[in-house]
Amino acid sequence: MSQPPKQSAARSVPTSADVARLAGVSRATVSYVLNNTSSVRISEPTRRRVREAAEELGYVPHAAARSLRAGHTRMVLLPTAAFPAGPLHQRFLNELQRALRGLDYTVVQYGSLGLGGDDAARAWAELRPVAVVSLGVAGLSPHGVAVLKRSGARAVITLAPRPVEGAHSLVMDQRAVGSCAVTHLIERGRRAIGVVMPREAGPDLLSEARIEGARRAAAGTGARIEPLPLSYDEEAAAAVAARWRGLGLDAVYAYNDDYAMLLMRALQDRGVDVPGETAVIGADDLLLGRLLRPRLSTVRVDMVTGRRLADLVDRAVRDPDGAPETHELMGVRAIPRESS
Repeated sequence: MSQPPKQSAARSVPTSADVARLAGVSRATVSYVLNNTSSVRISEPTRRRVREAAEELGYVPHAAARSLRAGHTRMVLLPTAAFPAGPLHQRFLNELQRALRGLDYTVVQYGSLGLGGDDAARAWAELRPVAVVSLGVAGLSPHGVAVLKRSGARAVITLAPRPVEGAHSLVMDQRAVGSCAVTHLIERGRRAIGVVMPREAGPDLLSEARIEGARRAAAGTGARIEPLPLSYDEEAAAAVAARWRGLGLDAVYAYNDDYAMLLMRALQDRGVDVPGETAVIGADDLLLGRLLRPRLSTVRVDMVTGRRLADLVDRAVRDPDGAPETHELMGVRAIPRESS
């Protein structure tokens, strides 16, 4: 039986020289256009001709070669959390990535499941990013920051309850969320307040700080704070609702709106009147909470824009020896509605 013909040699990869020939320009011009170099003035018709030639040939600049010429990469490493981001944080992350791409950075998300602290820093350093934006997925230490900088990272930005030595810091004190929610309930006359603590891994990183804030708000007021461990499923919520009257609580602050809506529905199914018998407040101000009856009270978290964080990354990359900056990432405020 005859053999099929052998495949011809692999199709050659187009180069910047091919683009230059097709566009009728120099290789330097191709580099300036495709790397978005702003320091060199090139007419718009020429830029368009170069882009069209690159598109026709299927040419893509070689990131490694560009890094060698520049002495560093344009990669911003964005480690991903081990748990899904809520809508608020997802919008923030999307805005951050768009802004970084607009500044000619390549954003690479890194799955950091199972990594923490200095182990995470060493894993990230292997990729030689020009910047790392660690949004609370691993507790970076000053040593971890130093490891990243020795590997060539010009900027390390952390999100944590307090600044990290050597890094630019976004301070996001989750205690403020719990404090705001409980302060609202106390002002409404509630004195026996349950605080939902998610059983799932991931949210517990934030819930511990939020219940600490709740306790601080209740201190000296005569109000009682009762932790309520809760899994995010209907059966678990029904079990809590079944013993609700025995808990002697007149209010509940849930970790976020999702848990608040889950528990409120279970309480209503058991005949617990909301807000007459039990006031309910969540956090994050999700649209669905406004569609429920009664409408869900919530704590709204106002975060800085992703664009501001992208500008901080760019500023730090351009001036790696500059003094570390510290910025508050969020503000909080209660949004009273019918459920409280």
